Parts: sequence; C-alpha cells; structure tokens
Amino acid sequence: MRSRFCVWSMMLAVSLMLAKPAKAADAARWTEAQANAWYAKQPWLVGANYVPSDAINQLEMFQAETFNPAINDKELALAEGIGMNTMRVFLQDQLWTQDPKGFTKRLDAFLAIAAKHHIRPLLVLFDSCWEPLPKLGPQHPPIPGVHNSGWVQSPGAKELADRGYEPKLEAYVKGVVGAFAKDDRVLGWDVWNEPDNGNESSVKNEMPGKAARVAELLPKVFAWAREAHPTQPLTSGVWTWNWPDPAAGNAVVRIQVDESDVISFHDYGWPEGFEKKVVELQRYHRPIICTEYMARGAGSTFDGTLPVAKKYNVGAMNWGLVAGKTQTYLPWDSWQKPYVLSQPTVWFHEVFRQDGTPYRQHEVDLIRELTGRGLVAVR
Repeated sequence: MRSRFCVWSMMLAVSLMLAKPAKAADAARWTEAQANAWYAKQPWLVGANYVPSDAINQLEMFQAETFNPAINDKELALAEGIGMNTMRVFLQDQLWTQDPKGFTKRLDAFLAIAAKHHIRPLLVLFDSCWEPLPKLGPQHPPIPGVHNSGWVQSPGAKELADRGYEPKLEAYVKGVVGAFAKDDRVLGWDVWNEPDNGNESSVKNEMPGKAARVAELLPKVFAWAREAHPTQPLTSGVWTWNWPDPAAGNAVVRIQVDESDVISFHDYGWPEGFEKKVVELQRYHRPIICTEYMARGAGSTFDGTLPVAKKYNVGAMNWGLVAGKTQTYLPWDSWQKPYVLSQPTVWFHEVFRQDGTPYRQHEVDLIRELTGRGLVAVR
C-alpha cells in the first residue's frame, strides 16, 4: 500500500512539473513560426487609426453619454467601401475603472459594428501621447486651429507615477483582454502607443522620469495581457529610431522589440525612409505592421507609402479616417501656431470629409486598387 502511494506521489509530482512549463509556454511570446503562421491567414492589412468625427478623444468615443453607434456604422462603411479591413482603436483605462461592465458592453457593440463592415480592429490599451491629466466626464471642446487638442494619455501622469494604482492598471489589462481574448473580431492588441513619448513640443504637466517608469511598467503590461491567454497577437510600435538597429541604446524600444509577437512601427516620412525601416525590421523574422503613417505635409502619403507596404506585405494603418473634432487634418506645427485665421493648403491627416466625400479622390481610388476593392462608388 505504501509502495503504491509512493508511486502515485511520484507520478503526481512529475505531472505537476510537466504542467508548469506548459502553463508558462501558454503565456509566452509567440515564436517566429507562430507569428508568421498567424499572419499568413490574414488578408493584407490596410486601415486607419479611427476616432469618430464627433469625438475629441478616447473617452468621448466610449463614454456612455457620448458613445455613438450610428456614426461608427456610417464611418466604418466608408472605410469598408475603399477596401480597408482593419482599424486601430484607442481605449482608456479610466473607462474600465469607472464601469467595467458598461465599457465592455460598449466595446462589444463597437466590435459588432466593425464586424458588420468586415473590419477587425487592433485595440490599443495604453497611450503616452498628449494630455497627461485625463478626466472622465464631459470633455472640453476642440481648441481652435490646433491638431488633436483634446487627446488624453492612458494612464495619466498621476496614475503612472503612483505605484499604488498599478493593481488597477493590471485589472484593466486583464479585464479587457480577458473579455475578448478568444474573439475573432479583434485583430490584436497594441499594448502601449509611443510609451516613452515626452510630448515636449505640445503639453505641460508631464511626469518627471516618465521614460524610466514606462520601461519598468511595459514588460508587466505585456505579461498581464498574456496571462489572459489571448488568441490574438500582442505588439507595441517602435516610433523612435537608431540606425542600423532601432533598439540600440533605448530600453523601451528593446522591450517593444523583444516582447512583441508581431513587429509594429510608425513612420511619417518619405517612402524611401519607410522602405529602409521595413528592411531593417525584417531582421526579426516576424510579421510587420506600420500602425501609423500618412502625414501629407511631412512627405508621408498614400501615393508614396502604400505601394511600398504592399510590395513587402507590410500592414498599413494611416492616421485618421473622417475629419472631425480631433482636427488632425491640421499639421503638428499648429501646437505652436494655431491655424485660426487661415487653413493649411494641404490636409495633414484624414481620408474623408464629414459629408463622406474624399479629401482627394485619387487617394481613395488608389486604396481601392491596391486592396482589390475596385473602383466602386463609396456607399
């Protein structure tokens, strides 16, 4: 009897030992083979960073009082009409902390609208850009003549600095990713947009030592997301660059590259620079998605960049879909000199006017051609 008990105990111990690595592997970064197998099943990914034209930021997009399914439906139909199949959509941690069930319900409703239009969003969990003191409730109106004047960070500076707030950030990541971890309507998770962006040219009240704190927190965010066991890939886009190795000497970029299942990056320059970045990122032998591009006044255009992206089978998501309260059709220099008395000759971002007509017909014709949508009329 004792002998049998010992054998049983040994077998149980062995099974537990074997189970631990399996569990760890489930929460590990995808292998190159897994990432490339996932990408092989996707269409060529083309889309935009989407904020509805009636929202100034992430909070206004998803708060109960301002969530607007009708305008989402109308504007995503425009995207579908030119062949776009994905959108990059920003969330905000305070939405979850305030009302987890309500926020989840509204996000689910948005995903249903996107799926209706054959669009699978890449959902962004955290963002270090623009206003560092976000507040729930009514948002201020756009500042006249200023690009993206109401965008908010997630987490805010106070929350980022307060280590006691970290469990709430963890709950948010695990809660949102866990709610949609097996949902085919979700393309993937962009865990943190431009994590170490100090916003030197645009805002005040930034957290001192922000980059170091982000470098400490970013690996945890990847780990929290993986603990929800999503079937979708994780990423965080490289936005600062060192040649020839983008991760050289930058702790945050190193984490982004080492932790991402698929590699993503931003580029707002000329197509030659875009192509150079793509070639450099091929060293990681993983799928590549450009999650921000297209700033006409800076040299990044649909005409120049999108054909290069298709050549290399790189996903491409331009900034902006329909001009509206974000005012991102205005250039970055509007932070220093607002365009109040006159409008710029060339739109910076955006594809459509609010009435649904294209800003530039040739651009939507090109997108339709490259995505195989054909020269059909926009609905």
